[in-house]
Amino acid sequence: MSVIESLTLMLALVYLASLNYWSGKKWGALATILLTASAVATSLYWPLALGFILALTFAAILHKFAPASLKGEIKINTLRQTSQHILALSLFLVAIQYTINTLLLKQGITPWLTRPDVVDAFLPIAGGIELKAIISLNLWDQTHPAAAVMLAAVLLTGLICKRAFCGWTCPLGLAGEYLYALRKRVISAELAPPAWLDWPLRMLKYLLLLALCYIVIGMPTQAIPYYLQGNYHKIADVKMALFFVTPGIITLICFGAILALAAWRRQGFCRYLCPYGALLGVLSFASPLKIRRNPQHCLIEAKGMKCDKCTRACPANIVVHTQTTVRSDECQACMRCVAACPKSPALGFALKSGQRVSHKGLLALILLVLFALPLLAYLNGFWHSQTPDHIRMELIPIIERIGH
Repeated sequence: MSVIESLTLMLALVYLASLNYWSGKKWGALATILLTASAVATSLYWPLALGFILALTFAAILHKFAPASLKGEIKINTLRQTSQHILALSLFLVAIQYTINTLLLKQGITPWLTRPDVVDAFLPIAGGIELKAIISLNLWDQTHPAAAVMLAAVLLTGLICKRAFCGWTCPLGLAGEYLYALRKRVISAELAPPAWLDWPLRMLKYLLLLALCYIVIGMPTQAIPYYLQGNYHKIADVKMALFFVTPGIITLICFGAILALAAWRRQGFCRYLCPYGALLGVLSFASPLKIRRNPQHCLIEAKGMKCDKCTRACPANIVVHTQTTVRSDECQACMRCVAACPKSPALGFALKSGQRVSHKGLLALILLVLFALPLLAYLNGFWHSQTPDHIRMELIPIIERIGH
């Protein structure tokens, strides 16, 4: 792991420990700290140790000067936005690190900056093929192992806590919110399509998902080892990077359409085009946690009032105030509806039994899956790419001639 990856991972785990501690789950906090310290001691990897020390120092400073951010006073929307921005900043630094590493390789210079393996998370097709290889052949890829790890982690978040990955961590969703807010400053009117058009547009992301699934499922099992050992797979991350850094005319037009869509409608890209959102939307139906309304406390039934604050707060335009359980595949568990509800017992993110998960508890679940799983993968030797730098140096100059 690189320094940035290690620091982000340790910050997440130390914050997870603090969430447990201030929620009264001191054994959980102790277990998290012991797990993290054991991982550092077991790996004997200095970036992890440095990240652990810096994370503990940051937590101590936060406890001293901003205890409210740990003890529970932080609001839902503030916590969500903070987590989104910190993870977006981390990925931005990772992108800079990866760019420098790749440029050095292109110039034939042995990189002095480590390649961040977390960039493999942007190779969903490779990750899907690797998971298929693990399940069908018991074959563990060592070229881009982080792709399978991060894909598995994201899928697991969908099974546990709906589309919370989209609502709490996705940097594309955050960028879309900024584009939408910028457009609203210029054109204040809502530009949402009519209902008869909205549903077919929502199906576009499922068509994209089917196309990706066809590529993964359609690859013959016996061909997978040859693909994983091929030059295309070894250089797939660089091909992906070039797609964004040196786009052609058609690619630029597509990027422009996506940006316009994100600005035109709130969560436009997430709602209509994101295949990850489609996949998590399908998995979210199996999640035991959902937004649930308690009619006994809701102002509508309890007081006979006309209240729809939860519905108006929902960025996905889900009608919340008339449902007891929100089962929509568009629900991102962002908890904006919960934050807007004037009666806190009336609405929450909960199990069918009624047991609620707070916004801090939800963030803790996301952090546990997204960071503990990569840590375990790293400790078991299934995170760092085993492709030598000299192989990448040889392939980068001829990358345009390398095909599937």
